[in-house]
Amino acid sequence: MNRIKKKLQEDKKLLSIYFTAGYPNTNDTVPIIQNLEKNGVDMIEIGLPFSDPLADGPTIQASSTQALKDGMTSELLFNQLKDIRKTVSIPLIIMGYFNPMLQYGVEAFCKKCQETGIDGLIIPDLPVDVYHEKYQAVFKKYGLINVFLITPQTTEERIRYIDSVSNGFIYMVSSASTTGAQAGFGEEQTQYFKRIAEMNLKNPQIIGFGISNNDTFTQATQYAKGAIIGSAFVKHVTKEGIDSIDKFVETILN
Repeated sequence: MNRIKKKLQEDKKLLSIYFTAGYPNTNDTVPIIQNLEKNGVDMIEIGLPFSDPLADGPTIQASSTQALKDGMTSELLFNQLKDIRKTVSIPLIIMGYFNPMLQYGVEAFCKKCQETGIDGLIIPDLPVDVYHEKYQAVFKKYGLINVFLITPQTTEERIRYIDSVSNGFIYMVSSASTTGAQAGFGEEQTQYFKRIAEMNLKNPQIIGFGISNNDTFTQATQYAKGAIIGSAFVKHVTKEGIDSIDKFVETILN
């Protein structure tokens, strides 16, 4: 069974952490993953840096720009991860834009993911219908789960379609803006969380964008299976380096 599916069956709220591959330093990718697992994180999203990251806020954009400048590529990432499954057992997801995957070759990219032990992909700019018609069979062939995003503006019809095509979890974007930490969720966002929870979708939801501390993690997971933290974690490693990851995770979970 795919590790994501297995993890989703656990009787707990899940914490997923996003970080940019090759940031703060090119060779930090593997130590960050190992450190996050050691400190109780349930799932990890590895950001594949891209020059035009539409869904990302300034913090993640800056980390992406730096990683690219330092020479991070898809090939280098796969190289760094080639032995990752000798030390890490939690689900690993690559989050990236479709252009680098197209350049690499979609099937070649998926094959490489399977060989490396990647469990799924999040591709914000790959529309669900295009995936469904053109690429679903390839993802299935290599045992990969593709995770789709929904926002407060996504129609119910679209959400039901995404749910029917999905086979892992749905990434619930907490607001219509780009990624970034915020102090808390307002009434409008809470109503949106409730509305989606009441749709009784077959795939569990994990909420991302705007989660940065224990309060926002607790608020989000009241209505969903888990929450994703990106910008706040990237800010932390920018400021504190990768040796204090334990402190960051502790502030979220306790």
